[in-house]
Amino acid sequence: MLLAACSNSPTVTVTLVATAAPVALNTSAPVVTEDEAPTTDAESTADPGLVVTDTAPVEVAPSAGTTQTTVPTPTAAVTTTPAPPPIDSYEVVNTYPHDPAAFTQGLVYHDGSLYEGTGRWGESSLREVALESGTVLRSRSLEPQYFGEGITLLNDRIYQLTWQEQTGFVYDRATFEPQQTFNYPTEGWGITHDGQRLIVSDGTSTIYFWDPATLQEIGRITVRDHEGPVNRLNELEYIDGEIWANIWLTDLIARISPETGEVLGYIDMTGLLDTSSLTEPADVLNGIAYDPETGRIFVTGKLWPSLFEIAVVPAP
Repeated sequence: MLLAACSNSPTVTVTLVATAAPVALNTSAPVVTEDEAPTTDAESTADPGLVVTDTAPVEVAPSAGTTQTTVPTPTAAVTTTPAPPPIDSYEVVNTYPHDPAAFTQGLVYHDGSLYEGTGRWGESSLREVALESGTVLRSRSLEPQYFGEGITLLNDRIYQLTWQEQTGFVYDRATFEPQQTFNYPTEGWGITHDGQRLIVSDGTSTIYFWDPATLQEIGRITVRDHEGPVNRLNELEYIDGEIWANIWLTDLIARISPETGEVLGYIDMTGLLDTSSLTEPADVLNGIAYDPETGRIFVTGKLWPSLFEIAVVPAP
């Protein structure tokens, strides 16, 4: 806008006011679908784009009988892209048998045994499995209308999610007897805990925190790396103050800050399962269990014939 003030004096004062609106570049996280994918993903983000933060002077030539005024011209600030998180590799420490018919959705280690939640309608179950042999020691089937998902064990109570049914179950660990049925408003994918809160994924980039007593949400974070929101968060495990998450349809495990949602690093599990000699097709990597007393980490996948103890090899 240009404002000119005139008088009968020989001098005219010219004042220029420059304004500029910031330019916003919008991006949206993709929608994901699978045999256990969410129907929608409401995550979308707006890139702050170009923001006016500094000015450079522009000279305005005066006409006869006027004074010269300097006005600012907007310049764009240069924004930096966050550095990509490191990508670690792994080495196999031990290999154990695993039921190749188990559509693994949740995995927990406790007191020498594995607890496993399996999926698919009409086949879903909660089971205790002997680590060394892979033998199913006991099992409880879900009703056929439920597609079983992640499990976690806290204070001798096992929590199990279902996919689209928005229904969860609580069992007594010693007996597998149901203690409680509860509901939640999202899909259910993965679940773990930090000793105080239940930590839940729904296949989007959001991780929810629940009060284990009320099973109500008490917080949430959006998981992001240098490229933006990270979708398809699946099975979860809490390891040394970090949330570890399988990323569905990939061989990656994300290490996530529970405070900020930042991806601290990835573990690339490519090549873990040798599929060359399999007679039946295996599905994706899914299932992380942790033994806090020894630091052992176990991983497997849906319909995999093997379960692996691994050690993480840091990126160079």
